[in-house]
This record gives sequence, C-alpha cells and structure tokens, in this order.
Amino acid sequence: MDNKEDKSRARSLKERRRLKTWVRVAILAIFVLAVGSISLAYLMKPDKSEPKVADKQQNNINQVKSKPKAEKQPDQKQEQQEQKPEPVTETTIKISAAGDFTLGTDETFNYSDSFVNVAKANGLPYFVKGLNNIFAEDDLTTVNLETTLTNATQKATKKFRFKGDPSYTKILELGGIEAVNLANNHIHDYLEKGYTDTIDALKNQGIGYFGYDHQYITEVKGIKIGALGYEGWQDTPQIRNQVSQAIKQLKEQGAQIVLVHYHWGIERQYVPNASQKSLARFTIDSGADLVLGHHPHVVQGIEEYNGKFIVYSLGNFMFGGNRNPSDKDTYVFQQTFHLKNGELTDKKEIAVVPFSISSVSNRNNYQPKILSGAERDRVKKKIIESSNKINGSDWLVYDTTEQVVKTE
Repeated sequence: MDNKEDKSRARSLKERRRLKTWVRVAILAIFVLAVGSISLAYLMKPDKSEPKVADKQQNNINQVKSKPKAEKQPDQKQEQQEQKPEPVTETTIKISAAGDFTLGTDETFNYSDSFVNVAKANGLPYFVKGLNNIFAEDDLTTVNLETTLTNATQKATKKFRFKGDPSYTKILELGGIEAVNLANNHIHDYLEKGYTDTIDALKNQGIGYFGYDHQYITEVKGIKIGALGYEGWQDTPQIRNQVSQAIKQLKEQGAQIVLVHYHWGIERQYVPNASQKSLARFTIDSGADLVLGHHPHVVQGIEEYNGKFIVYSLGNFMFGGNRNPSDKDTYVFQQTFHLKNGELTDKKEIAVVPFSISSVSNRNNYQPKILSGAERDRVKKKIIESSNKINGSDWLVYDTTEQVVKTE
C-alpha cells in the first residue's frame, strides 16, 4: 500500500516537473517571438534622412500642387473661353454751327423795319420760324453773338454799336441754340456794363457762353464737349499760347471734343487770308477737333486739315446789323462725331445746309430760311468752289441725303 502511494506520488511529482518545463519553454518561445517582431518592425521602419524613391515622387507632386495658381499653366482652349471681349460703346454727337447773330440793331437805325421794330410787331417766335428745327434736332449748336443784350446807354466810340433788349435772349432758346461765342468786335459796344449785362441775360435764359477767358464745357450722351472763342485778327505768339493752353485745360477737364471759334478775316472777302489759315492749322495741331470762323459777313470755304475741318466763315445768319445786305447767302455747318468707348474715331461725316438770312429776297426781314431746289444747289456750289480755292482739288461732292461729304 505504501509502495503504491510512493509510486503515485513520484508520478505526480514528475508530471508537475514536466508541466513546469513546458511552461518555461512556452514562455521562452513567446519571448523570442516578441523580440523578433520588434526587431523586424525596427528594421522595416523608413529612414527619414533618405526617403524612398516612391516617397520622393510623392513629395514632388505635393510641391507642384502647392504652387500659386498664377503659375499654373492653363489649358489654351479654356483660356480662350474665359477671355470675353470688352463691350464696345459707340456714340454719335451731331454739332451744328452758324454765323453772326445780331439780335438788335444800331440805335441810329430809325427805319420802320429795323430788328427792334420787327420784334415789337411780330413777337420773338417770328425769328425762328424758317429754321425747320435744324438746331432743335442736333446735340449741340453754337453761334456767334455779335451784339450786346443790355439797357446800358454809354457807348463805345465807333461807327456801328449794336444792342438788343435782354429779353431777346429768348430767341436763342426758341431756336434750339445751346451756347454762343462772345469774342468779337461788337460785344463791348456798350462798354463793360453792356458786356456784363449780356452775360447775365444769357445766364438767366440758361444759354451757355464762351470767348476770351470764358470756357464752355457741357456733357451730351456721356461725352464732354468744350468750346473756346477768340478774336483772331493776326496769328501771333500771344494768341497761339492762349489757344494751346486753353485747349490743354479743356482736355484736362475731360473734354473729348473741342471746338474753337474765331472772329477773324476781312469783311466781304470770300477767300481766307494767310493769317486765318496758319492760325487755324496751328489750332488743329494743338488739339482742336473743329475750327469755326465768322466776321467777313460772307461765306468762305471749308478746309480739311490733318483729318479735322476748318470752316473759315459762316457769314451772317440772324443779322440785325444790315436791313438789306447784297449777299444774303449763308449756311449751317454740321458735323457728326463718331466715338468708340469715348474715343474719337476717324470717321468723317459733315453736312452743309444752305440758308438765306431772310425769308424774302428784296430785303432782310431777319428770319433765316432753309433753302431748297435751285437756290440750295446754287449756294452749295458756291461753298464748294470757295473750298476748292483753299484745298486745290474737288474734295466735296453731293450725296443722296443732300449733305456734303468728304470724297474718299
């Protein structure tokens, strides 16, 4: 019995020893496996100081993606689609000009059909009935105001001294005239008082004015137009300096079209003199877009110079200074300016509209009348012939709209 128990105890002790041995082996195996895994993981860890080729390529891709958009090379077709053309704004401005407006008379003219007496008998609308709305249908009209509008009594010492009642300013408004030139040899007929009264009358009626130191600037259809006026008896360094500086000032104020009026030339001469021509061309060279002349009391021709027009004399128009001048021919000059995005183009479009200063032929009734038929053709031919004496060739032709246009 004891022997059996001893054998059983010995067997149990042996099994416990065997179990401990297996446990130790298992623990050792687990330890070896753990150490091996750690070593393998360490060996497989990438070296940051020397990236793999694949990692370098990925880094380069990120760098490209991170560059500013401006440096990205766009697809040409996509770029063409994205670039839309700038919108083009085209504008036309029609400007009219006429000659001497003497809205009044010399007080020594006591005849019954003087301008003053006709105004009393017929009212102010009478004077614009023959205009056919020519000035009302354009964009801007300028004329030469060759009189004072005043009740002053002190006069200059000279042969003819013109004045009209300040209320006559209404005639300009009724006729569709926006602005007048003051620079002429009759605006001071009633001295400084008459001059300032005239300006006040124009202001009260809403009529613009320019001349001497006065500049006129207005805006039509979003386009700024400026006007200047001078007595241009001689082409001198002094007047050249005045004109060039004034044109520069208008352009600095944003004027896109500049008009310059000159009171100049010799009375009853149909061809401009050398001084007129040289001063006019200098004015164009200084930046003017149109030169307009008056004083000779007869029409003179038109010259094209460096792509711009010079109208040497528009003659009389609504002229209270003479009850029956022998030459009653006159005309309205019109130019339509074409602009693209506020800049003048080279397109030329002018019209010469023949008028008589009177609606009757036997005297001057101070009611300018647009001409038609044979009389219209006669006056147009006269202007063309006068122009050819300046230009030296046939440069004006009739067109189907009864305008006079530049021959290309």
